[in-house]
Amino acid sequence: MINKSILAICLFVCLLHVDVAIAATYKIATISPDGLSWMKQLRAGVKEIETATDGRVKFKIYPGGVQGDDQTVLRKMRIGQLHGGVLAAGSLTRFYPDLQIYNLPLQFQSYEEVDYIRKEMDQMITDGLAEAGIVSFAFSETGFAYLLTQEPVKTVADLKGLKAWIPDNDPIAAELIKSFDVSPIPLGITDVLAGLQTGLIDAVMAPPAVVLALQWHNHVSYMTDLPLVYIYSMLAMDSKAYKRISEEDKLVVRTVVDAMFLKMDSENRQDNEKAYQALKSIGIKPIEPDHIDEWRAVADGSIEQLIGSGKITPEAVRLYLANLQKYRNGSPTASD
Repeated sequence: MINKSILAICLFVCLLHVDVAIAATYKIATISPDGLSWMKQLRAGVKEIETATDGRVKFKIYPGGVQGDDQTVLRKMRIGQLHGGVLAAGSLTRFYPDLQIYNLPLQFQSYEEVDYIRKEMDQMITDGLAEAGIVSFAFSETGFAYLLTQEPVKTVADLKGLKAWIPDNDPIAAELIKSFDVSPIPLGITDVLAGLQTGLIDAVMAPPAVVLALQWHNHVSYMTDLPLVYIYSMLAMDSKAYKRISEEDKLVVRTVVDAMFLKMDSENRQDNEKAYQALKSIGIKPIEPDHIDEWRAVADGSIEQLIGSGKITPEAVRLYLANLQKYRNGSPTASD
């Protein structure tokens, strides 16, 4: 007769190797307000996941910053109070600094370049985050950021003395801003509107759709007509929480979320183009910058400073610039 203790141990060991599907609800937060088209897509997507997994995987969405800004969401993920968030990529730099490679100023000159570089380098960023314990899905384009101010800015010299908002806890953004002789004012994104209203800040750099959605356009008069920085976002989950999902259900989650964010990627680009025109139609005056070479020289200098300070690796910058040059030399399409 088999000893009962041995039988129990064997059963326990077998269970360790069985992919047991346990129903769970995963809490995801974002600062984006409810009611936006992409938020409706997010809710539809998580409902699709719940149905496809027979209720084993559910997501509870906390919109509108009710769980705090991106940094607060990350802190809550660390202690298990939240399991993930839809976050600006820049908020994740402490996990993988090189994800800011797309944010280098005045490097991208067209959406075609963006599409080609992302095809080549998105996986590097995904892998880098994974090594740090962050599971990411397809990235979503937030868009090219433009400088919006209360006084016209045409030259690099006009930037001097501006009090410009930068995301809180974003040392790379601070370094870039200071290179242009601008005073960086770090704030959570939910505090930017009040900062503009009180005069704490007099300049913001953001994609047109963000400026409109958050009502910042009511407190600026000019937009320097130069796409300065490319910004993107992602749904990020803590790897410990994600590991609790069975392999079968992980496939469902990734398939649905990736498809959803790729669709958002395309729609956000269209929304920014419409918002750009809308800003002009409501009285924001576009300013054509002078001496573009000077702007680019300062931007290139800021990248060297970032490398020197260790905030981004020279290897990532070299790979990025090599891919960019490859595109410009051969003009391959992003689908090649």
